[in-house]
Amino acid sequence: MSLRLLFLSVGFILMIPTAVAQVAARIEGTVLDKRSKNAISEGIVRVEGSDILEKIGVDGTFSVVIHQMGNYILNITSPDYIAKRLPITLENERLGLGTIYLERDIVLENSDNLITLTGADLDDDQEITSSTGLLQATRDIFLQRAAFDFGQAFFKVRGYDSQYGEVLLNGIPMNKFQDGRPQWNNWGGLNDVTRNQQFTNGLQATEYTFGGILGSTNIDMRPSGLRPGMRFSLSASNRNYAGRTMVTYTSKKRRNGLNYMISGSRRWADQGLIGGTLYDAFSVFVSCEYALNSSNTLHFTGMLASNRKGSSAALTQEVFDLVGKRYNPYWGYQAGKIRNSRERRIAEPIFLMNHYYTAGNFKLSTGLAYQFGTSAKSRLGYYNAPNPDPTYYRYLPSFYVNSPIGANFISANTAREGFLFDPQIRWDDIYRANHEEATYLLYDDVTSDRQFTINTVANMPLNQRIKVDFGGTYRQLLSDNYAKIQDLLGADFYVDIDPFSNTRNDLHGDSNKVENAIFNYHYLIDVHAVEAFAQISVEGKKWNGFLSAKYSQAAYQREGRFQNERFLENSLGDGAAIAFQNYALKTGFSYKITGRHLILANGAYVTKPPTLQNAFINPRENNLLVPGIQSETISTIDFNYLIRMPLLTGRLTGFYTRFQNTTDVNFFFVDAGLGSDFVQEVLTDLDKLHKGIELGLEYQLSPTVKITGVGALGTYVFASDPNVTINFDTAGAKQNLINMEGNASLGVAKIKNYRLAQGPQKAIALGLEYRDPKYWWVGATANYMANNYVNISTILRTQSFYLDPETNQPFANATSENVDRLLAQGTLDNFYMLNLVGGKSWLKKGKYLSVFASINNVFDAEFRTGGYEQSRNGNFGQLQQDNLGSTPSFAPKYWYGYGRTYFLNLAYSF
Repeated sequence: MSLRLLFLSVGFILMIPTAVAQVAARIEGTVLDKRSKNAISEGIVRVEGSDILEKIGVDGTFSVVIHQMGNYILNITSPDYIAKRLPITLENERLGLGTIYLERDIVLENSDNLITLTGADLDDDQEITSSTGLLQATRDIFLQRAAFDFGQAFFKVRGYDSQYGEVLLNGIPMNKFQDGRPQWNNWGGLNDVTRNQQFTNGLQATEYTFGGILGSTNIDMRPSGLRPGMRFSLSASNRNYAGRTMVTYTSKKRRNGLNYMISGSRRWADQGLIGGTLYDAFSVFVSCEYALNSSNTLHFTGMLASNRKGSSAALTQEVFDLVGKRYNPYWGYQAGKIRNSRERRIAEPIFLMNHYYTAGNFKLSTGLAYQFGTSAKSRLGYYNAPNPDPTYYRYLPSFYVNSPIGANFISANTAREGFLFDPQIRWDDIYRANHEEATYLLYDDVTSDRQFTINTVANMPLNQRIKVDFGGTYRQLLSDNYAKIQDLLGADFYVDIDPFSNTRNDLHGDSNKVENAIFNYHYLIDVHAVEAFAQISVEGKKWNGFLSAKYSQAAYQREGRFQNERFLENSLGDGAAIAFQNYALKTGFSYKITGRHLILANGAYVTKPPTLQNAFINPRENNLLVPGIQSETISTIDFNYLIRMPLLTGRLTGFYTRFQNTTDVNFFFVDAGLGSDFVQEVLTDLDKLHKGIELGLEYQLSPTVKITGVGALGTYVFASDPNVTINFDTAGAKQNLINMEGNASLGVAKIKNYRLAQGPQKAIALGLEYRDPKYWWVGATANYMANNYVNISTILRTQSFYLDPETNQPFANATSENVDRLLAQGTLDNFYMLNLVGGKSWLKKGKYLSVFASINNVFDAEFRTGGYEQSRNGNFGQLQQDNLGSTPSFAPKYWYGYGRTYFLNLAYSF
């Protein structure tokens, strides 16, 4: 409560107008391309450390008014150009800077590498929640390193999930309701048309939206904001795709006010760096902008980014030791060709319509968006048949070494030799095992969405010192979710019956399902959400401040299309609707010690509805909501010191964030004290704490040499002992411990002060860059990352872990010392990594050619990027038995870094 009062008090102070009369000074200049000497018509001139900015005119001229004499740094930026920082001293009412030249920035090709590969890293079983894509547009040196260098180890800024960063296309929010995260694949491969971005770091004010605590990025796709002409590029890489081609044409603005842009790209690979990971993607884009008059502009945008990618799996240490980090158990040869059983396919077209109105300093933008399409993940199912996964624990040597009846080393060696002989899926054996009725089938988990969004935002200066921004958004989503048979693998039909309980999944449908039929589950999710925000920004003599508020409502409802025989009463038809009302406040204050030294402080108190994936217990089977579900509460504050010298720039930040009342739903098979079953684990009243410091420094050692140094040190921990409820399919659970709704409360999980698995919590980088006057450029960055932790299994920290399932009594030897030893949290590798980048550009008769190359992890350092404990051994006896040897059968699983990778890009524009 005290934190909220602090924000309101600061906001009240910011509302006090400044009445002191001051002398205004005007700064004027003209911005030209260094090579062509043509005017740069798109760009921003900003006074660092203030909210003062002006757009560069169509003839390259600008005029900035500052209301106080003194020393300042003028920052001039334009898309595709290197920003220029000019130290100025204001002593008179007018300062003419003459002609200022900007140089084209071929380093932006690095962001092509980043943003394209970021979206492709999403695998079925690994939650890649890195925020690197969000940071593409930033000029902050710390955030650049976090995106381009630390991102390879899935470093997360401040340990935040990407759902806490908001992404907008033409001012329209794009984060998904399912998990709260932006789906970068929806515009993947459209790098040329997504260059014009406005990034706001953390809690800073933005004129487009209230924003997330991680920040916000607005991708402006208007043709008028990008350089006219044709651009063609070819790329090669060895990471996810092997090749990429991209073509973009942007028209000049015509006399009738019409401007348009078209773009297309193709990316492909038979196999990426990890075995069996095919890549097949294409993207198309069209945009048309029409200026009705000087005040009104209409803008239409349509895009489709279709992506198909083979997934890879996390590996235990045993499997890694046998076959290495590039092994992937999801694929095998069929008729001599690679076939991956886990593919992800996304095709969700987006159509946008925007209207922009300008009258003097008043701006009003209104947008409509419609998105539809499907996202599908394939999976190999098996029923009353052996598990086809080559890494299934019964097929590995550890199964025989860890046997409760004693180690059998002969059988273990036989298993080892058999696995090494053919460690992939045996598709031919699967076809031979199938007959008329399928025991194996390949199916898709499909999400088919239709979403409509309308929003409007107004920006209105009240006077020279006070500005008001406000707006609202309405979103409606209808999400159709089902499993669909892709391939019966030689069989004629599949019997849609749950093998554990012998019950029907679709009670009113035909039990015999054929190819392309919907089976197993089918349900709809209906979402309605509305939000409104308002913001006031005030500029004083030596200080700036803002206060922003947001109110939102969201309602979720499930409609079951199948009546599941295990949940007769609550699987078919409409379930109970659940609604959330939320609010958020944030404020910020900056004080200029001088024009080159600034102090900033920001704070926020936010309530946020749970995402869809954490609102329903098991929506595939029933309408049950998480009991007692509530909105998440976030309290956060940060303090910043900024230095803006002519040669030295930097930022030092300290932050503290607490997440409260979060909910988490997980699915797994467990052998616990309550019995063995496939369960849904529900965590409520879960708190998390993130605190740490960030440092970024950039020093221009000479006109051609620049050095950089950044560092992050964080502590991200569970800050409470959450309540744990287990929902059973009731196949093997102890019925006397389960209530009428099929769940059992396990009490609290003792996880407070365990580390969160949010990527490296320590990261350091030192960089050196050389830019030659003859337009070539090289750079090197040495990186060190540490304090990365394995994600813990919550159920192992509940009282059920101590119970012997045979006697329902505690294990006699489950002492605190033995339990602490078994449940000590695992750590991942600390490692060093060197990255090299470079490029060269040529300008011949108005035609521009550039080449860019990067080599990441030059010395091929081997490291794990993430991992998680398996929950299968859910009681002390089994976990202790499994850990007696050096290779537990259910040891943690890990993802590994790619090793040495390269990216090469050749671009030609005219």
